[in-house]
Amino acid sequence: MPDVECTEHEASLIFNQTRAGTPATPEQTAKFVWFVLVYLGQLDAKRGWTKQFHLGALRNNNSRLLKRLGADAGVDSIGDFPQARGLSRYLDTLDRNDQLPKIIVYNLNPADNYAFCTMMGNFQDGSIPGKLQFGSGWWFLDQKEAMEWQINALSQLGLLSKFVGMLTDSRSFLSYVRHEYFRRLLCKMIGEDVEAGLIPADEAAVSKLVRDICYDNAAGYFGLKAGNL
Repeated sequence: MPDVECTEHEASLIFNQTRAGTPATPEQTAKFVWFVLVYLGQLDAKRGWTKQFHLGALRNNNSRLLKRLGADAGVDSIGDFPQARGLSRYLDTLDRNDQLPKIIVYNLNPADNYAFCTMMGNFQDGSIPGKLQFGSGWWFLDQKEAMEWQINALSQLGLLSKFVGMLTDSRSFLSYVRHEYFRRLLCKMIGEDVEAGLIPADEAAVSKLVRDICYDNAAGYFGLKAGNL
């Protein structure tokens, strides 16, 4: 997330300059991206839509393969970019004017788990349960160990009961099996907590927790109607 701010006037100058043939500098690019993200966030809040951010990818690392095969050739990696300040600035800019939409943030560097999870807690306003979400394990973190890290971080620092659960942003139909994998892993972790005495051995309450995370929370959060599913 860009750690800058940009007025509408500045964004207009950058846009017109670039259209006239003068490339934007890196600083101008960051400013323009910031302005667009804030503007779209305001529109999302107005319409009650949910915004999702996937942050932390370092793309196209192998220039030889990039030149030979183009982008998305499988040579992306986990980035170690500064995340907290820009994310804080963005959320605060929208929140201070009561224009903060529902947002789910997914990180790609597991070192940022606690930073992202606690940042979501800073801007919960009580209007929607779990309005800001620390999203499930994504991309390189979409595997057993990292999914457990994400669930544990949210359980320790946030409110697991309001979690909207797993996602897939893949274009492959077969990728949807990751939802089943997530459900099995979630049930295993909750079962272990029950056995350890960390969660009451109340079958009805535990069953509701699992169903909420796997279905009902998302249905309510995204405004899905049963007849449309």
